[in-house]
Amino acid sequence: MRLPRTRPRSLAGQLFAMQVVLIAAVVAGCAVFAYVSGSAQAEQTATRQVRAAAVAVADSPSVREAIRTPDPSAALQPYAEQVRRDTGIAFVTIMDTERRRWTHPDASLIGETFLGHTEEALRGETFTETYTGTLGPSIRVVTPVRDGDRIIGLVSAGITVDRVSSQVREQLGALALAAGGALALGGIGTYVINARLRRHTHGMNAAELSRLHDYHQATLHAVREGLLMLDGQRRIALINDAGRELLGITPETEALGRTVDELALPAPLTGALLASEARVDELHLTAERVVVVNTRPVVGGERRGTVVTLRDHTELQALTGELDSERGFTQALRSQAHEAANRLHTVVSLIELGRVEEAVEFATAELELAQVLTDRVVGAVEEPVLAALLLGKAAQANERGVELELAEDSLIDDGALPSSLAQRDLVTILGNLIDNAVDAASEGDGHGAAGTVPAQRTAAQGGGRARVTVTALADDRELLLRVSDTGAGIGPEEADEVFRRGWSTHGAGRGLGLALVRQAAHRNGGSVELDRAPEGGARFTVRLPLRDRTATEVTA
Repeated sequence: MRLPRTRPRSLAGQLFAMQVVLIAAVVAGCAVFAYVSGSAQAEQTATRQVRAAAVAVADSPSVREAIRTPDPSAALQPYAEQVRRDTGIAFVTIMDTERRRWTHPDASLIGETFLGHTEEALRGETFTETYTGTLGPSIRVVTPVRDGDRIIGLVSAGITVDRVSSQVREQLGALALAAGGALALGGIGTYVINARLRRHTHGMNAAELSRLHDYHQATLHAVREGLLMLDGQRRIALINDAGRELLGITPETEALGRTVDELALPAPLTGALLASEARVDELHLTAERVVVVNTRPVVGGERRGTVVTLRDHTELQALTGELDSERGFTQALRSQAHEAANRLHTVVSLIELGRVEEAVEFATAELELAQVLTDRVVGAVEEPVLAALLLGKAAQANERGVELELAEDSLIDDGALPSSLAQRDLVTILGNLIDNAVDAASEGDGHGAAGTVPAQRTAAQGGGRARVTVTALADDRELLLRVSDTGAGIGPEEADEVFRRGWSTHGAGRGLGLALVRQAAHRNGGSVELDRAPEGGARFTVRLPLRDRTATEVTA
């Protein structure tokens, strides 16, 4: 039968036991030190007391006068006893140089030999010793009595060791009470602190906390979603690698402890991170990415911070744009197939009516009209992705009654664009600009997001049908993509806001295209400019540096 595995003591419990032992050791050490120092101090105090008494008696003129009398004991005994009682010492013994006592607390011992050493005193010195005499072990001082230069007697004053020990024991009792009180207060304080620690560590032991930390670090680095934790003062308390990448924070930048305002993020994203309420699946743009933001406040009696998750939506947004383009191409092809069937029926009907020449003329005119743009695009733009995009967008624009033309100065040779320039970014930039231009030229109520006039009015302004002009030109230094339309353009007061995510007059869910254009251009080190087209509408110019190609040619 296996015994149940005993769970190790929690970290708080281990610290409590260690702290109690430590406090007990400190208190015991202090008590021992106080006892030792108190004993030494008591002995020193006793020595000073008896020394002062002995010297005072030896220096007394009445003592010298009594020594000269035939019976010194008669005068000295009462005097010595009076001094002993006044000073609280054990004995004051006055003797001659032969160590015969003249005074003693026990009068029956007067006249007997003093027990102790006197050699140093006879040499004129005052000395201290611990000696066992008639009253037991005592601390005594022996000093000479001088009559001029001659030593005529000796004085010994002392205090018993038992009395000194009794004083120390009294001090030790008070010390023990103080030590006990200190130990009790230390134990209570330690218990309170460790109870708080136990709540914060949830009763886990050191091994569990260490393992939790290891898993925590591994999870932070392994998860591909961005994770950001803010404390109550909106400072970054934690951020993982994916979070740094999505927010554009370089590994060299120390992010911990910084406020969100210091990260130089777009204002809408900063507002979402600092919001006091939860945010769910909000779409935001950074300088180079589209991110989905979710936030949730951490509340426990008071606001403690915010947990933020970030998901990279850049690739999905690009794929969504491509899917929209494909859907538009499909619709355009379906419409063209229907239109081609109508034209084919017309040709067949003309032939059946015997009007062969008119049938040939009608079919030839339709072929020439469709082939002109194709030949122009294929001849000027040898980059297959851009050529296919332009032809597809031309078909879409034609379905909406808008003419899409390629500027005469357009020219992109095959292989002119470096591999570092992502084709998906080119589709994002040119596709969104053309879509917005077609909207502006055809709808008459906005340039994608800006406002324009109806196609009929546009045609009247420009002297023809609604038109979008595209310029695509690549040289040794840069790729230039320019799209202009015959719409009403964008007012100067809106020019600064046009690239902001959500700027649109088409309602909710729109206004992301131009923000993605600027983001893609910025990601490739380029720029986007907005001005007024010669036709009166808006004109967007994107310039992308071709660094790789230039560097390769210089190296070669």
